[in-house]
Amino acid sequence: MMSPVAQNTGVAPPGTAPAAAADGSGAMFDRIAPRYDLLNRMMSLGQDQRWRRTTIDALELQPGARVLDVATGTGDLALLVARRYPEVRLVGVDTSTRMLEVARTKIVAAGLVDRVKVEQGCAERLPFEARSFDAVTIAFGIRNVPDRPKALRSMYDALRPGGRLAILELTEPPPGLLGGLPRFYVHTVVPWLGAVLSGASEYRYLQMSIQAFPPPEAFAETIRDAGFGVQSVIPLSFGACHLFVAQRGLE
Repeated sequence: MMSPVAQNTGVAPPGTAPAAAADGSGAMFDRIAPRYDLLNRMMSLGQDQRWRRTTIDALELQPGARVLDVATGTGDLALLVARRYPEVRLVGVDTSTRMLEVARTKIVAAGLVDRVKVEQGCAERLPFEARSFDAVTIAFGIRNVPDRPKALRSMYDALRPGGRLAILELTEPPPGLLGGLPRFYVHTVVPWLGAVLSGASEYRYLQMSIQAFPPPEAFAETIRDAGFGVQSVIPLSFGACHLFVAQRGLE
């Protein structure tokens, strides 16, 4: 649930992840790639796929649309989009070589090699022509980007006028009765379960990065600063996750 898109480069500019929570590098995810999908399902109690489907609904894709999935990881979101919309073509980018290897295996198994392509790439410097996509998605990845404003501007440039951006991200559940159980799960159960299942200490990073991520409305303002019109900020599972839906103006 935290596919990487760029490695930490040192001092974080405004709006970026602090050093204490900036270990979300491609090399880190290379180490856990074979177990990534299983860990996602178990640590989200199966909710991660439901959240992805909500993200796809928000795109309102038309036949023939071209979609860019940033931080595609093992390709879960891209594959769900391709299955839902048989006339849509997708490109996924990620910094982790081994995550992309898993994605390619899944794409072949699904018989979707003609419509879903993946390649190595960085969110802050997307290797595509301007205005070449009808929609851009990023699920569980923006939290790991060292320079989020730069990445958002890169996504803006990749979108055609009127195109939609959908960002799905884990967030700190709010205090209070409804948020108490999700907060306990994220702070205590997720790091322990991740370490037990994977044998890797990297999953302590999940808790740290969620705590370091800005509140939903603050991040929505960062999206606006990149030029987008924010259409909705949708809490999911009592605020354990949020969906940010934005649009590039028609200009």
